[in-house]
Parts: sequence; C-alpha cells; structure tokens
Amino acid sequence: MSATQIFSIKDETANPAPLGLLGFGMTTVLLNLHNAGLFPLDAMILSMGLFYGGLAQIIAGIMEWKKNNTFGATAFTSYGVFWITLVFIQWLPKLGFTPASTLSMGFFLLMWGIFTGFMFIGSLKLKKAHIVVFGSLTLLFFLLAIRDFTGNEAIGRFAGVEGIFCGLSAVYTGLAQVLNELYGKTVLSLGSKN
Repeated sequence: MSATQIFSIKDETANPAPLGLLGFGMTTVLLNLHNAGLFPLDAMILSMGLFYGGLAQIIAGIMEWKKNNTFGATAFTSYGVFWITLVFIQWLPKLGFTPASTLSMGFFLLMWGIFTGFMFIGSLKLKKAHIVVFGSLTLLFFLLAIRDFTGNEAIGRFAGVEGIFCGLSAVYTGLAQVLNELYGKTVLSLGSKN
C-alpha cells in the first residue's frame, strides 16, 4: 500500500458552486435593475454586494479550492472580491477619499471584462449553462466599460437589461445544480459539455 493510498481522504463536502452562482446571480440581477433605471443605487444593493455577492462567493471559492477546482476557486473568489471592491468604491468617498471617476471606473470594468473573457474561454470546457453565464458576463463588463468611457446612458440601460439576463442565468445554473443533486436526476438541464 502506497503513502497516497494510506493518506487518501475521500472528499464528502458539499458542492459549493450553487452558493457561488446564487450569490453572484442574485446580486447581479439587483444591481442591474438599478443599471436599467428602475431604482437608485441604495443600501440594499450595497448590502447584497458585500455579503451575498462578496462574502458568500469568497466562501464558495475557498470551498472550491479544497475540492481542487482551480477554475471555481479563481472565479468565485475573484468575483466575491469584485463585489466587495464595488461596495468600497461607493463607501470610501463618504470617509473622505476621492471618488472614483467615470474614466477610472471604465478601466476597472475593462479589466474585469478582460479577466472574464479568459474565464469564458475556460467555461467552454463546462456545461452550456456555464458558458451562457460567463459569455453574458463578459459582454456586461464591456458594455459597462463603454458606458463609463463614453457617458452614454442608453448603453448603460441596455447593459442593465443584459445584466439582468446574466444574473438570472447564474441563478438558474445554481438552482439547477441544487435541484438536480437533491433529486438525483436532471430536473433543470444544464446542457451538455462541449
């Protein structure tokens, strides 16, 4: 018997992906209802961003790391930190720091778009539902960056609608994983792997 067999531990921890997808998706829907012009940026969005979009995704990312899933660990931890950063971008000016300019926000969103574009390429190895989430998120970041670079509010409202779709696709993917695992069969399809 080898040392690997002696010290091999069976992973019986829960699948953290639904938590990460739901934390991302629900927070994304709410922020993009604001971007679409339905209500102002308020404490509800910032609280969701800090706790469910931020903290819950970081927890999911750490759990993915434990499962040896580099893609999931990178995605959930990164997007969790994105949400916390976004909340602090709103809060820090209230503490006397210089507010973020639309130009700096454009570059912030552009960098997240580039990162997400590469994650989209990685998602091509996953089920189709994941491809939709990462593809629509890549588009969302680039649309929001264009909005900030140009000041075009129509693009911002369109990005809001596209962002609602993106968030709902993540909510669907997370809930499908929960229900499919719970029932031991496909209740909601995630599509086949490419």
